[in-house]
Amino acid sequence: MRQIAVLGAGSWGTALALLLARKGCHVRLWVWDPAQAETMLRERANPSFLPGFPFPDEIVIMTSIPEAVESAESVVLAVVSEGVTDTAERLKECLPSGIPIISGTKGLDSRSGLTVSQILGRMMPENPVVALSGPNLALEVAKGVPSATVAASTNCSASKYAQELFMCPSLRVYTNPDILGVELAGALKNVIAIGAGVSDGLGFGDNTKAALLTRGLAEITRLGVRLGAEQATFMGLAGVGDIMATCASPLSRNRRVGLGLARGKRLEEILAELGQVAEGIPTTRAVIRLARDNDVAMPIAAEVHAMLFEGKSPETAVADLMQREPKDELW
Repeated sequence: MRQIAVLGAGSWGTALALLLARKGCHVRLWVWDPAQAETMLRERANPSFLPGFPFPDEIVIMTSIPEAVESAESVVLAVVSEGVTDTAERLKECLPSGIPIISGTKGLDSRSGLTVSQILGRMMPENPVVALSGPNLALEVAKGVPSATVAASTNCSASKYAQELFMCPSLRVYTNPDILGVELAGALKNVIAIGAGVSDGLGFGDNTKAALLTRGLAEITRLGVRLGAEQATFMGLAGVGDIMATCASPLSRNRRVGLGLARGKRLEEILAELGQVAEGIPTTRAVIRLARDNDVAMPIAAEVHAMLFEGKSPETAVADLMQREPKDELW
């Protein structure tokens, strides 16, 4: 039986663990919070983050990273972006070189602006890294709804391995060598999803949402290309596919953040109600720094930043976007 370690027991890590277990893998699911682990052990499910999905016997709950990765043929990393560096520090002490790390994290380090693969590449250069990203809402993947995703790596063998590992009747997996583009697309669309939630919360219609998604995709593509990613990647599943799902679905945490902003709620109140991390919030900080440092215009991201951290009202943000000086559509 194949042994896989999944680090992170939020909704996405749990959904991936369930998928792998259904494929016959023995999954060691690492939980950082002992209280959560105790609940999951008792109930054989994850009622906090993905209720309604009993764990098969193939999933073993663990609270020790060394024990979780012992004898594992690969590691699936599904922690929040702000926890990647700390997790990698612990992982590098016990994971043998050559073992692939498959990242399901969609976010940037808010301080450095680095992607997960860039952090892991610096800290664990002997382990190939794959980014798994696409329009993949955890609940739908857990339900077995037909979905598709991208396994991206500069290491062709590693991306092919991840493709074979996750491919099943309900999940079609494509490969892509542009890991930077796939990671940036998956992270940056969360910023646009907050704006989409604001649009919905203010009662705007389909015209507004279409304009927001199209122009949002244009500016995250601009930044991605400036940073060295391939433009075509943003037209694929990790880009336009994920932005469509995240900006429209009521399951999207980042969209729900925008809804709260539109209703006049403070960020602390929104996060308390959410009960989970919304990656678009720290990513917005990183994006604004990257845009400034690389001289890339990102007006939508700038307004999302102003609403999140500067107290700007959604109505004023929309008005300022609409009254910008005229531009040519192409860039």
